[in-house]
Amino acid sequence: MKQRAMDAPGARSLAHTLAWAGDGAAHLRGHMMRMGEDAFAAPSALPGWSRAHVLTHVARNADALINLLDWARTGVRTPAYASREQRDADIEAGARRAPAEIRADVVESSDRLARVVRAMPESAWSARVQNARGGDMPATDIPWLRAREMWIHAVDLDVGASFADLPAPMLVALLTDVARAMGEKPDCPALRLTAPDGSTWDVGDPAAAITVSGPAAGLAAWLLGRSKGRDLRSSEGGRLPAVPRWL
Repeated sequence: MKQRAMDAPGARSLAHTLAWAGDGAAHLRGHMMRMGEDAFAAPSALPGWSRAHVLTHVARNADALINLLDWARTGVRTPAYASREQRDADIEAGARRAPAEIRADVVESSDRLARVVRAMPESAWSARVQNARGGDMPATDIPWLRAREMWIHAVDLDVGASFADLPAPMLVALLTDVARAMGEKPDCPALRLTAPDGSTWDVGDPAAAITVSGPAAGLAAWLLGRSKGRDLRSSEGGRLPAVPRWL
């Protein structure tokens, strides 16, 4: 029997991404609810952002994706954000709120997004919209964007979450996605990422690749700029090659 395309390693269906987004929202929400009041103002793992910034961004991301779903459903162009400047201003202002208000915003915005997703007509998922960077994409990518936001920013809160928490198939899909994107960057070295189970991801030209080996969670954390890769090793020995920012 031939393997279906959606069953191939790194592939993702709408059903998968919807489930990963929902599970990720619950995962991040659980970590947020365990944070004490003082923890919100503490630095996150993202330079220049507190945990309050990360959580406010998560809430505004839900609203941005609702805009894209509305675009897909109605055909009326509705950008994710009015502008980059407005997005940044909203995050800065929102991060100054009381922890209780931020918690409520994260929960309520996530619930709003879930309701809009449930109300999407089947035909609307085939519509084309533009992501926050202006790139064309199908509406079916919207739950994938939300899944990435939830699981990655849970790590960025720096309160105990890690890439090892991701569902294994999503981790494979994430590495596949990021390896493709990084391979398109002219300043990214050619890489072959290898996990202990034999899984591989090529970044750029395989013929010129440096092999970086280690657990899939460690590879993802390093390639996304969330770790220095101390649990990884390079075929060249010594320090891992420098990679550019993912986004």
